[in-house]
Amino acid sequence: MSPEATSPHAAILQFLASLQSPARILVAISGGSDSTGLLLLLDEAVKAAPHLKISLCAATVDHRLRAGSADEAQQVAALCASLGIPHIIAAWQGDKPKTGIMAAAREARYDLLAESAERLGANLIVTGHTLDDQRETLQMRGVRTEQLSSGIADAVLFDRRFWILRPLLFSSRVDIRAFLKDQGVAWIDDPSNEDVKYERVRVRRQLSADRATETDIRAAWEARLALSLRAAEWLDRHFRLHGGLLGQVSVDGLRQDGAVLDYALGRLTAVFGGQPFVPGRAQMERLLSFVTGGEPGRMTVGRVVFDRRRDGLYLSRESRGILPLTLRPGEGGGWDGRFEAANGSGATVRIEAQATPKDLGALDSCGEHRNEGEWGRGLPKAAWKSAVASAPAFSADGHPLSPESVGSIRLAPYFAPFDRFLTRFDFIFADRLSAVFAMAPYAGLPLRSIDGKTI
Repeated sequence: MSPEATSPHAAILQFLASLQSPARILVAISGGSDSTGLLLLLDEAVKAAPHLKISLCAATVDHRLRAGSADEAQQVAALCASLGIPHIIAAWQGDKPKTGIMAAAREARYDLLAESAERLGANLIVTGHTLDDQRETLQMRGVRTEQLSSGIADAVLFDRRFWILRPLLFSSRVDIRAFLKDQGVAWIDDPSNEDVKYERVRVRRQLSADRATETDIRAAWEARLALSLRAAEWLDRHFRLHGGLLGQVSVDGLRQDGAVLDYALGRLTAVFGGQPFVPGRAQMERLLSFVTGGEPGRMTVGRVVFDRRRDGLYLSRESRGILPLTLRPGEGGGWDGRFEAANGSGATVRIEAQATPKDLGALDSCGEHRNEGEWGRGLPKAAWKSAVASAPAFSADGHPLSPESVGSIRLAPYFAPFDRFLTRFDFIFADRLSAVFAMAPYAGLPLRSIDGKTI
């Protein structure tokens, strides 16, 4: 066993002991060594401990990106059948993008895994990410930033529906392959894992000898969790939401610890701007310098207008660059990265930016907080008008919808940096922000403990 790594057997036993039970686990298995090892290790441990009330099922995603992938998926199906584990082959259908294929494949993969979990009655998903993957990720992120990275998360909530857990994240590939060899089980080598056109393959070949240890990674995790907690407390004390459109930070909130302010404002920028990622380091440095400087003024960062005033900071989506969305009856979709809409009316509906202040009754369906009394009372007029200009407005055939028709359209806030992939590092902050927007809480971790500590 590698000196830095946790034994694969020990990692699996610790993982199963940490799970809330009963549980049904969907194993994402490609046929490669890591996922095959994960399946066999789990199967062995679950069969040895029936009292845990844990069952397994599995899914293989066939991305249909190369010849032979369908045959490989059938090999995995045969392995699962031999173990008595229910298995689904989920194929990525349709045309594939010409650019950004890896990112698109990742999105498709997790959609298909979630669909498979629903079909097989699983309540969580596990993947075979290893310590090797962690080191590669840390190396790649280290090239892009000097900030300490927490690397791959051991737990991610996908689409607000399923937790994706990574039990072997502190086990090495060489140890997993040694286990498979002892079992006499072969695995499939994906040729893309040797293709140097991919950054991860290049990093794998050039990985420095100065490797992050398990202690280093766990320390980074603890730091991220502590920061998320402090930022959530900052939200409670210093942040208010007006009409679901305008954020307000108190003057005292702008005087808090720089790391907390950086974390909180970065994620609020992503949420209000409808972006999946926080602004880059240079943008955040400019923003923090501006908001803590004390001088009134306005700045736009990440599609968000920041209005610094004597009584604090106001932020809202800028009104430019908001594209319309057309929904036929019964259709749903995302608008501007900030809202999820579902058209329950009998007409084809167009959603676009309001541009000028009008009635905000359509936002009532979000269940968001309102100001006391009339909309915008007691707020700076310019800040409120800027926020309202980015509000959704509904029309059909070029005419505004009636109040009755508006009521048949479901509109819910969407947190672009959290609602698709939410790591447990950001869970505390995201869940607190969800409460601020009067939304349902995120699904809690299906664990009783982490690293032996009760949660």
